[in-house]
Amino acid sequence: MYTAYYNLKETPFNQSVDPKFTWLSKKQLAALAAFKQNYLDKKGFFLISGAAGTGKTAFTKRLLTEIESKTIVATVTDPDLDKLDFFNWLSVEFNMNVIFKSKGAFLARFKRFLLEAHQKKINVALIIDDAHRINQELIEEILTLSNIRKAGSKLLSIFFVGQSGFNKILQQKQNSVLRQRINAHFHLKPLKEDEIVQLILYRLKVAGAKAEIFSSRAYHEIYQFSAGYPRMAVNICDRAMMAGCVSAT
Repeated sequence: MYTAYYNLKETPFNQSVDPKFTWLSKKQLAALAAFKQNYLDKKGFFLISGAAGTGKTAFTKRLLTEIESKTIVATVTDPDLDKLDFFNWLSVEFNMNVIFKSKGAFLARFKRFLLEAHQKKINVALIIDDAHRINQELIEEILTLSNIRKAGSKLLSIFFVGQSGFNKILQQKQNSVLRQRINAHFHLKPLKEDEIVQLILYRLKVAGAKAEIFSSRAYHEIYQFSAGYPRMAVNICDRAMMAGCVSAT
């Protein structure tokens, strides 16, 4: 890699999402604070939407690092599962260590799981990734899980993370209940040019950069080619630094 050539402690533009490399704009920080407060107030449903590459996963992971104290988190990476596969996926994610063959058996055990967590003052969060791919059956099952409460207190927080297509799903008549239960929604948009520059500088600083690596013209070109999409900008920077290292050696 090029870290030694640029005197860096680690790679600044790795595509894997590391919360310590996540830079958020002022609007994103404000949304993060609102999400965090709603989560602590046990508001229930949350939605993080945006086009591919706008930073939905990074935003979500940053949020989780701020609420992970006494929080159990499960992530569903395929929202097009049938209900039994969904239940058993949750069983694995929440370390329930049971294979369920019926909805009733799962709900009984899951309710006990939520009540035990509540008694221990542990929050439980469910993340539905790629929510724009969710099937209607799974929406109904998620609503059922959200109805498990104790003395009016919600025992499960649910985060939908997906592209704009999920908004169209919410607008469907059969999903009016879910739409009404979304308590916090943040739509990520491409960054402005100065924000892309700040993102790059932040990542370089975290990686240990002591000297300027990109010129002002380079920043402008990165923004133009990335169109403000963080994932694309990170990928361009990574390739540019690799090319610079190779050409110099």
